[in-house]
Amino acid sequence: MRGRVSVVLGLMVAAVLATALASGMRLAAPSEQPAAAAQQRLALFANFGSHTPPDDVRHVANWVADSRDNGPAPFIVVDKRQARIYVFDAQARLLDSTPVLLGSAPGDDSVPDIGTRALSQVLPHERTTPAGRFVAERGRNLTGEDVVWIDYDAAVSMHRVRTSNPQEKRLERLATPSIQDNRISFGCINVPVAFYETHIRPVFTAQRAIVYVLPEVKSVQEVFGSYDVMTTQQAAMQHQ
Repeated sequence: MRGRVSVVLGLMVAAVLATALASGMRLAAPSEQPAAAAQQRLALFANFGSHTPPDDVRHVANWVADSRDNGPAPFIVVDKRQARIYVFDAQARLLDSTPVLLGSAPGDDSVPDIGTRALSQVLPHERTTPAGRFVAERGRNLTGEDVVWIDYDAAVSMHRVRTSNPQEKRLERLATPSIQDNRISFGCINVPVAFYETHIRPVFTAQRAIVYVLPEVKSVQEVFGSYDVMTTQQAAMQHQ
């Protein structure tokens, strides 16, 4: 019985194929179907409103919007070269942007054991803000302050700007148009208090969010594996 059913099914499939070929229909291979669907899909772009971001910021935000790399979560882009952050909602709409303070040493990687050391043991050239994609969440540091942990193992967090050392003049550094004096921390991202309370804290109140820290030595493609959304969209339109 089972063999008879197999024969009948085989004859039916052969008949369908013969009809398709006779009518000139082209049967797409399975691998071609996703490509065709991708070509028909319109690209998605981040909405910066009235802001004009640097090319790398726009590139990464557009890639996140189009690829949905952030999933259902809001996301933040940290531009180390310009010492500035951009906060987006889950639909890639910019909420606001502000200058920040960053690690004093240039570089895109943290020293492997830096999270286990006291601050006094961190050498000047090791005070980097690492680049990469981080699933960030709220927590508390050793002093009990609520912060957003970017990389817990490396002890890198995002927090309100600290003014405990007047000689560092951190508020003045945030206020100047220069970006060179924004490099002062041990690696953490210092955010103006009002901005932190208005945008950072609400984003992390009930959920995690994705933080993309852009590199300053490597390329964004090397760090994130991102693609240029505009180029992809143009290529898709040419194949339509």
